[in-house]
Amino acid sequence: MKSVLLAATVIALSPVAASAQSMTVDQFLTRANALKAKGVMALGSSDLKLLRNHMMAVAEDYRRDIEAARTSGKSPHSCPPPKGKTKLGSNELLAEFERIPPARRNVSTKAAFYDMMKRRYPCG
Repeated sequence: MKSVLLAATVIALSPVAASAQSMTVDQFLTRANALKAKGVMALGSSDLKLLRNHMMAVAEDYRRDIEAARTSGKSPHSCPPPKGKTKLGSNELLAEFERIPPARRNVSTKAAFYDMMKRRYPCG
């Protein structure tokens, strides 16, 4: 019984538990808005690191998918500038996610991010 409890605790606390595909926009915004409400106190919150790491993983998945498409000779999903040439701040990302109608916020953050990048950086 102790090993099951320990395993559940480790999984719950692991950043991997919130993989790039497992968090919805609604869940992300709920956590982000709770952090905003904390003001300066949010800096010490584990949710801040969780959300940052989550979006970094989404962005890394996105870059890998773009590169994989190019390497295999397929058209990439979108055509962003080289890594490091564009910045997306947290306020900008939150604004993009907030634009999604509440009834559609059950989409993954990964899908929402990919859609945003396709609008911002279309190919051709």
